Amino acid sequence: MGNKNWWKEIVVYQIYPRSFQDSNGDGIGDLKGILSRLDYLKDLGIGAIWLSPVCKSPQDDNGYDISDYQDIDPMFGSLEDMELLIQEAGKRDIRIIMDLVLNHSSDEHPWFKEARKSKDNPYHDYYVWRDGVEGTPPNDLGSTFGGSAWEWVPELGQYYLHLFSVKQPDLNWENPKVRQEIYDMIQWWMDKGVGGFRLDVIDLIGKQPDLKITGNGPNLHQYMRELSKETFQKGDLLTVGETWGATPESAKLYSNPDGSELSMVFQFEHISLDEQEGKGKWDLQPLDLLQLKKVLSKWQTELKGEAWNSLFWNNHDLPRIVSRWGNDGEYRVQSAKMLATLLHGMQGTPYVYQGEELGMTNVRYPIEEYRDIELLNLYKERVENGYAEKEVMESIYAKGRDNARTPMQWDASENAGFTDGKPWILVNPNYTEINAEESINDPHSIYHYYKTLIQLRKEHEVIIYGDYELLYPEDTNLFAYTRTLGDTKLLVLCNFYGNTVTFDIPEEFGEDKTLLISNYADVHSENELRPYEARMYLLV
Repeated sequence: MGNKNWWKEIVVYQIYPRSFQDSNGDGIGDLKGILSRLDYLKDLGIGAIWLSPVCKSPQDDNGYDISDYQDIDPMFGSLEDMELLIQEAGKRDIRIIMDLVLNHSSDEHPWFKEARKSKDNPYHDYYVWRDGVEGTPPNDLGSTFGGSAWEWVPELGQYYLHLFSVKQPDLNWENPKVRQEIYDMIQWWMDKGVGGFRLDVIDLIGKQPDLKITGNGPNLHQYMRELSKETFQKGDLLTVGETWGATPESAKLYSNPDGSELSMVFQFEHISLDEQEGKGKWDLQPLDLLQLKKVLSKWQTELKGEAWNSLFWNNHDLPRIVSRWGNDGEYRVQSAKMLATLLHGMQGTPYVYQGEELGMTNVRYPIEEYRDIELLNLYKERVENGYAEKEVMESIYAKGRDNARTPMQWDASENAGFTDGKPWILVNPNYTEINAEESINDPHSIYHYYKTLIQLRKEHEVIIYGDYELLYPEDTNLFAYTRTLGDTKLLVLCNFYGNTVTFDIPEEFGEDKTLLISNYADVHSENELRPYEARMYLLV
């Protein structure tokens, strides 16, 4: 069974603060807004809130460009609001997980302002600089947001590295002073009572730009162990790293049960299955269920006893799962519940992204209504390169990050109860049918289904600690598996598509099993699953 830890036993709820709840009418969500909704989250049953970045920032990349790690952006409120949120959440047994960006800062951070003054400035070496000639960058490393990853500073005769926006210069982790500054800052937040940290693109901190190595650099795990020893190990925290390049092998290093690095990582292998091989997320292809089963099962079995999985379908960078791999039309409710069952029955810590528990859907806006820097750059680049506009928009409708960033749908009043002002981004027009108030009042809603799944996790250790085994690996409609802990077994059955499928229930799950949860009101036939039908059985 391995070590027991509180962060294995809870469900985490991710809040994108800008879009969750506005308290002052400026059209942007804030900390006081979150504070006003804590009872909603307590009722749902979650144990931690992962808060997307709220530190001070010019907001070039929605707060992933931090200009002061020890202050709150005025858009979201004050440091006092943050301290109150930590306290009030704590009273409801909810811990606050902060989002930290340690790979780069904002170019408006005092360190960088100093760094670009001269090569002799004590802060110059806090960032990654290379001598060069204007117009000829050190090499052809590209930025994630398009163009070169090198920016020329004429007064220094040097380039600085930015793997993301030009306003996000990379920090130099080879400099021990940088590392110490980061450790002191993390300890400062720990002293304020935060319950943990999500570490943005943490697998890039070991970069070696001259060798064009960005992820998984040779010193990465050395840095991770030092970071953990100097900070995380001094508390009982949930720590999760965003690691796009992780494999089960590297995950075992990041998430070693000895606690030498992190609690867990976010790996994204399953999330890349509906893009054309060798291309990026914008080049679409249908999901192959056999591949999904293979990938999720690989992570379940290979990490067993040696590391811990994080379980997620959605986050602030991903489209809404019910629109992506479910059916957001006729079977929206059934398919959202099926996808939830599939994920929450697995071993790992589940993450629920705001609005997922309501079955919120993707949006289709005209291009001028979108706000995301990545999406707008893509549109401009592809249209200029001769792609048909219709094709570009289809990619944006399917994969754009703004799908996840539309305001939380609280009720059927104007702007979905999100704000009294003009929302920073359009509210999804379906908010009159899909909203929290309607969901709470409907005992058969997706919301109540999530609430039950979260409660089942508290009642049955097999859901947390049981061993995983995939059933029917070659079935192209059915995703089914068992979990086993001692004499207790869990059986999870999910029909992934909109047709009816028949199958044989494993013999061991005979008469004695108990139906824990199902997304249809009745079991029509034990050996048949209707469109998107999901069931979870317990055998004790």
